[in-house]
Amino acid sequence: MEATRIRALLPWITAVALLGGCGSAAGGSPAGDDLDGLRQQARAALDRYDQAVRDAGDTARFVPVGELTRQLGDWELANGAYKESLAAGRVEATAALPTAPTPTGNLVWADGTKQSLPLVAADETLAQLRQAGTGDCVDCAPLKVTGARLTTMTISTTRGSATVPAWEYTLDGTAVRLTRPAVAASSTVQVAPPPWDPDKPTGGLQIETATTTTTSRELAVTFTGAPGPRTKPCGADYSAEAVESDQAVVVIVIEHRHASAESCGDVGARRSATVELARPLGERAVLEVQQGLPVSVTIR
Repeated sequence: MEATRIRALLPWITAVALLGGCGSAAGGSPAGDDLDGLRQQARAALDRYDQAVRDAGDTARFVPVGELTRQLGDWELANGAYKESLAAGRVEATAALPTAPTPTGNLVWADGTKQSLPLVAADETLAQLRQAGTGDCVDCAPLKVTGARLTTMTISTTRGSATVPAWEYTLDGTAVRLTRPAVAASSTVQVAPPPWDPDKPTGGLQIETATTTTTSRELAVTFTGAPGPRTKPCGADYSAEAVESDQAVVVIVIEHRHASAESCGDVGARRSATVELARPLGERAVLEVQQGLPVSVTIR
């Protein structure tokens, strides 16, 4: 969950940095060395992703995006501290949990296409939930799981939304329930960001979503950027380029800022840019350049 929280903050951090520094050189485009550095960063991200695909095996084409543990309902006033317990992965079973009723279950894509995935028992999924936590809250009281039932949940993937089998957990002392996909971790492509190095922070604007069609070479991406165009103070226009491999595409967003040097506020806005790929995206993932993590893709 730590990587997810960092990732959630990055668009806001980017927006603050972007809008607080409107007084860059005229034109605002990255210098050649900066753009070359982003290209190297993108190629490193592709190398990590391609290795993750090889590690998962040729049959693992399920690449989830974002946090897989979901909370159903809100914590009661007396249980506010449980939020930290969940983030830390402090969850334990107090009763025997059910096994998977069948060896496999179906992942169903938005277009109706199905993919068979191995199901796992509720206690194995709970272990995945714990592993996804930060583990840095030793004083947090653990959440106590009292039972589980097999259901479904909709998640984001690199091929759009999909419905997957999921375990839904009940907890002691609260009406909040937790859900997480009931599929084996080995059936997914799991991408880890590079270690955080404060002396060598990653650069670039982080894209948030991508959209394309099955046959088009055009890929549209969204991100947090300046609230106005380059013709206005504190504004910017955006272009993009892609660095590609057989397994994924990294999109580099290039900012063209207003040429003046006024001080800008820290309000960002949803912006978009379009890039032309060497070939249609197909089943390849789209990665953001900062951490090299996949983003949700919509195929129209």
